[in-house]
Amino acid sequence: MTPENLDLNHCLLDAAQIAQLIPHHGDMSLLTSVNTFDANHIHCSAVSHRFLSNPLRENNMLHSVCGVEYAAQAMAVHGALSSQKNSSQPRGGRLASVRSVDIFVTRLDTIEENLDVHATLLMNDENSMMYEFTVSIPSRILLQGKATVILMPVQSE
Repeated sequence: MTPENLDLNHCLLDAAQIAQLIPHHGDMSLLTSVNTFDANHIHCSAVSHRFLSNPLRENNMLHSVCGVEYAAQAMAVHGALSSQKNSSQPRGGRLASVRSVDIFVTRLDTIEENLDVHATLLMNDENSMMYEFTVSIPSRILLQGKATVILMPVQSE
């Protein structure tokens, strides 16, 4: 699969590398690349919203609320990369809440452009992380909101 309109020479991670960092595999690994990353922010791109094989499709369409899953995967990648950067043990997490979500389109599968998925860390403590997220295309925001992730206990060896 070659992502259309995406310059993989200027990305930090590609889809295969992302799949190694998150629990989602195969078609459920939705992100195509990590474009930028720092301690508080991640910017990813995705093309899978156009794929007929997208497992989130229902009745041959991809509802816009599925953009929350794209954002959640960006948050998971951010958490994994942050733990690597800090030389700490990676911890899994569970999406605990999503709020203040504004949705500006009905569906994602009719969007021809690649999706830009941004997640910004607002709060981080030993048990949870809170992010603000947007899923957009260059000309507009498709959805935005906030999410809280509850971190799993550290696995002892």
